[in-house]
Amino acid sequence: MKKVVVSSLNPVKLEAVKSGFKRLFPDTPFEIINVPVESGVSDQPMTDEETRTGATNRAIKAHEAVPGGDYWVGVEGGCDFLGEDMVAFAWIVVLGENNHGSARTALFRLPKKVQGLVASGMELGMADDQVFGEENSKQNSGAVGLLTGDVVTRTTLYEQAVILAFIPFKNPDLY
Repeated sequence: MKKVVVSSLNPVKLEAVKSGFKRLFPDTPFEIINVPVESGVSDQPMTDEETRTGATNRAIKAHEAVPGGDYWVGVEGGCDFLGEDMVAFAWIVVLGENNHGSARTALFRLPKKVQGLVASGMELGMADDQVFGEENSKQNSGAVGLLTGDVVTRTTLYEQAVILAFIPFKNPDLY
């Protein structure tokens, strides 16, 4: 049985890792272990690089917290500007004893009201809650779910990047 250590208690992140791993390795029994760790970056990362650094730090700290795993997964959501538009996305980083992988989710443009709140220092989840009248949306469908009517949720957005981050472990002879 493989032990997959996820650096979060957020049910969205746990489900994305579980679902992505299960889809890529359908015949591999596994156990998800979750451990809360700090990202070492801002509560709301505001660049692609800062977001990736946060995911990397989380994976490293998960490895330190639970050294007996097989894979350690860091998940970090962030924002950045593309010209005048603020976009949201996440990075997934997977560490193994002898390999590593990473991938970023697709990105999407945030509404102007949300952009203004986030640019002023508010975390994206809190800004979404305020603009959309929700509560704790970051542990549910997230901004992407609110904007798509749950056609794409935060979990499904992250799941594809989880799969992509595990590619080097699916094909170890190539990496």
